[in-house]
Amino acid sequence: MKRVITYGIYDLLHYEHINLLRHARHLYDYLALTLSTDEFNTINKNTYFCYDDRKRILEAIRYVDLVIPEFSWEQKRVDIVKYSINIFLIGND
Repeated sequence: MKRVITYGIYDLLHYEHINLLRHARHLYDYLALTLSTDEFNTINKNTYFCYDDRKRILEAIRYVDLVIPEFSWEQKRVDIVKYSINIFLIGND
């Protein structure tokens, strides 16, 4: 089983977000999506929707198997091991 993970804020979800998720899920068997928490986002910017709302939206998308909270930049290595990830995927933005 090929497992992929990607990271993002996913605020104001749009077509390109869905396209990325659809493409990732088409290529791999399992898609874990790490969603930046509100606290982590204050480093970069504030969001329109709170973490809980963004998480509910993402969990409703059929391509997404798991939504994980992102608390720090350093957790990526831990997530890859913890969730047995084979592929790390990131958008071009």
